Amino acid sequence: MRTTETLSITLPPELLERWRAMARNEHRTMSELVREGMRQYERTHFLNEAQSYGAARAAALGVREQDVMPAVKAVRKARAAKKPKA
Repeated sequence: MRTTETLSITLPPELLERWRAMARNEHRTMSELVREGMRQYERTHFLNEAQSYGAARAAALGVREQDVMPAVKAVRKARAAKKPKA
């Protein structure tokens, strides 16, 4: 049973040649490079979505960027005070 599927794409010849050269130089297949590129795009997209969500929530709550670190430090200080001393 196959665990992968074939994908057909079209690329401008100059882009394709650059990617073929990268594959040769790195001793990798084109499939490996494309998979890595897709994974990188996925991570970047996820991080951008998370950042947009965080910015929207901060705006809705009236939290400014300069408010974040003092709030983090206060929470950390409160948690440290609650920890039992060894």
